Amino acid sequence: MFSLAELRDAADFVHQYVAPTPTIQWPMLDRATGLSLYVKHENHTRLGAFKIRGGLTFCRYLGTSVEVNRGLISATRGNHGQSLAHAASRFGMAATIIVPHGNSVEKNAAMRAWGAEVIEHGDDFQEAAEYAFSYASQTDLVMVPPFHRELVRGVASYGLELFDEIKRLDRVYVPVGMGSGICSLITARDALGLKTEIIGVVAKGADAVRQSFIAGKVIQTPSAKTFADGVACRSPDAAAFEIIKAGAADIVAVDDDQIANAMRLYFSSCHTLAEGAGAVPLAAAMAHRDENIGKKVALILTGANIDRADYARILSGEDK
Repeated sequence: MFSLAELRDAADFVHQYVAPTPTIQWPMLDRATGLSLYVKHENHTRLGAFKIRGGLTFCRYLGTSVEVNRGLISATRGNHGQSLAHAASRFGMAATIIVPHGNSVEKNAAMRAWGAEVIEHGDDFQEAAEYAFSYASQTDLVMVPPFHRELVRGVASYGLELFDEIKRLDRVYVPVGMGSGICSLITARDALGLKTEIIGVVAKGADAVRQSFIAGKVIQTPSAKTFADGVACRSPDAAAFEIIKAGAADIVAVDDDQIANAMRLYFSSCHTLAEGAGAVPLAAAMAHRDENIGKKVALILTGANIDRADYARILSGEDK
């Protein structure tokens, strides 16, 4: 998708705004799981999520392509929208973000704090996205899709950081929503000429990407039911899927109980906060413990953005 030089250029730009995040091997986490795990802490960015990287490169690209005063619009469950709101504020652009009804109150507040107009529409991400496309055509705003090569180019900076710092990784587990996270990791690995396996992780209640991977073609599901909103995808992006199909070793699924357990383990063993989507790689690594024993495994902890009340319930072991 990009040459190594193009990825390095994007990473240099991203690093003007986002410091490289740490990759840490936590002794208590290794002891609890019996594995050798390296956690890439994308939950340590200013926005608490990896998405901040792609918003910056996309808005840089947008500033060279259209009139900045047109403004941009996109749909999100939270982190993608925060990324665009943050980047738009940096580049002097207006941002309108469409979220589904019942979206995270605190994510909505964060987007508004960065200057975005937040509009609620629909019952899930897909309905919000369809409305955003319609709204864009009516208002002449620039529609930012959930997957775009410039988003991937910026997000790939975390993959370069990981692979530059931790050598000879056997495999990496990464969450899969609309695809920018896993596709950027595949792109970085391939540009560096590495053989590391990349395994995408979805929720069992939102497994459209896994079904598509097994079938070899895009499969849409009627619903995406999981509290891990960052992986609640029921209509995979076709361009992202082609990269996933060609570059991922596997797509696996974990259930909401496994995700909640991984969130609790992150807190108790690392004292780090993981939202649902951020914890799915750990859940998957534990679920496939036998095949991970003796391997050097990295986990992409993509975000920490979960409402306080929801996190309190999960930590206490109550129902999600």
